[in-house]
Amino acid sequence: MSINRVGKQTISVNGVPIRLTDERWEHIIDGHADLANYRDDVLDVVQHPDEVRFGYGGALIALRGYGKQRYLAVIYKEISVDDGFIITARFAHKKPGGKILWRKH
Repeated sequence: MSINRVGKQTISVNGVPIRLTDERWEHIIDGHADLANYRDDVLDVVQHPDEVRFGYGGALIALRGYGKQRYLAVIYKEISVDDGFIITARFAHKKPGGKILWRKH
């Protein structure tokens, strides 16, 4: 993960750079205050998820288990092979629907 002037960046399982701007991070924690101390975790889940599922409108959902019944879900979009961005993130008590694109072995 790297820091740049627009926030932070990570790499998806598809090798696409995914950015998390400061503006987007503020939006995420405004709606999900429980994530305030998890910015690096959000980026890490995109790079090292347990699985990635297809979401709505071309979005992808990276998931990682946190404890027995909780998941960190990060919704992001890959615009091209060179660019993508995080849309939102949240803790969930069950996995979202959607076809599995990638699963950790």
